[in-house]
Amino acid sequence: MAEPTITQTRGAFSLACCAQVNVHAPAARIWAILTDANSFPRWNSTVTSIEGEIREGAKLRIHVPDTDRTFTPTVSNVVPSARMTWSGGFSPVFKGVRTFELRPRDDGSTDFTLTERFSGLLIPLVRRTLPDFGVVFARFVSDLRREAEQSVTRA
Repeated sequence: MAEPTITQTRGAFSLACCAQVNVHAPAARIWAILTDANSFPRWNSTVTSIEGEIREGAKLRIHVPDTDRTFTPTVSNVVPSARMTWSGGFSPVFKGVRTFELRPRDDGSTDFTLTERFSGLLIPLVRRTLPDFGVVFARFVSDLRREAEQSVTRA
């Protein structure tokens, strides 16, 4: 099983991280996992809880391990079984935009991509306090792949 591909870029006022992995499950199955907020902490080691419904226009409250911070992104650009965006912060000070993309393959598997772009005037000041998103994103996509592939074998 191939490891996730991680790409990170840094600019003076921006950071971006992208994780890609092929999942041996249909896009609809992966989408069902990604949009079930209550089950996120069970399969995803990068999240301790999500409050709210993962749907167009919803505001979420996300809690992650090892921090007291609560992230409050808004869900948008929802195209079921294909893509969605979670965004938070305030431009031009600090903004984060996380995009989930699913691309079905002819063999029944799905290419999954998780990208997050941070931008804003605070980036140079907070850069050192941010986690290594490459490690975090690799865990997220690996956890998602394991859950989706286990779900397919259980079905």
